[in-house]
Amino acid sequence: MTGEFQRYLRAKRTVDDRALDRRLVETLRTELAARAASADGPLRVLELGAGIGTMVTRCLDWEMVPEGHVQYTAVDLSEESIATLPGHVREWADDRGHTVTDDRTNGRLTVETGRTRVEVDAVVAEGVEYAREANAEADLVMGVALLDLIERTELPTILGAVADGGLYYFPITVDGGTRFNPAHPADRGVERLYHAHMDRKAGGSSRAGGEVLALLQSQPGVSVAAAGSDWIVKPVDGAYPADEAVLLRHILRTVESAVTEVTDGEFDSLAEWLTTRRQQVDDAELVYHTHQLDLFGQVVDSATAQNDGHD
Repeated sequence: MTGEFQRYLRAKRTVDDRALDRRLVETLRTELAARAASADGPLRVLELGAGIGTMVTRCLDWEMVPEGHVQYTAVDLSEESIATLPGHVREWADDRGHTVTDDRTNGRLTVETGRTRVEVDAVVAEGVEYAREANAEADLVMGVALLDLIERTELPTILGAVADGGLYYFPITVDGGTRFNPAHPADRGVERLYHAHMDRKAGGSSRAGGEVLALLQSQPGVSVAAAGSDWIVKPVDGAYPADEAVLLRHILRTVESAVTEVTDGEFDSLAEWLTTRRQQVDDAELVYHTHQLDLFGQVVDSATAQNDGHD
């Protein structure tokens, strides 16, 4: 794994693991098992913004997908992330003694755990466009940290990929509230400008979680449940767990780029703020907290959900 962003995706696995609301995970597990029990064929999962495949492996580690046969389509716009996915899945499987076979004729990975057989198709594509072509075929559509990156008007298109009675799961959806500790005099300015950059990107929003929750609550034929999934990254016994220092350094680079772009490099306090924060990461002193929501529900009528707002 050579790409900076792919290293970040790997480093955030443990942070996401802590943040994900376990009540919604258990509800998802129960509902998927019930749907699989009544299905004629394999369970069909579509993940948009799949990255390097950390959700694929989490679904198996946490037994989120039921026993039996699962067809899992992992879609991401990044060719580098999709190219990294097979190696990530094989490394994960080797550590656990699972079997992975690679059909190079169609690019499909098959993971056998003894409990579940998952056929993974990794696809380079834009997520909303792929969902548009999926045509209500998926038993579950997922997107981790996805909905703050797309226009909220595209939500019906994504829900339209869910089969009648199927499920959606959109965890780690940013909802404002970025904080760094210990306190620094420039914090308020940095955080305000960082969120402003999210808000000015096409489709972006620093409060996407609450906005999407409101849309889902008003969507005909759709049920919704929500829970907090805050990221809290902090040192434990004088060190960051796993590779979480990698995540923090990536966040600081992202903040630097965002604030510089918003202000045309004229925010005088940024350089000293970054120097202080980077030293705090090196010294295992920085604490990072951001507020997010997990969103889960059922699409009772996919045609109604897809067409709403597009008549």
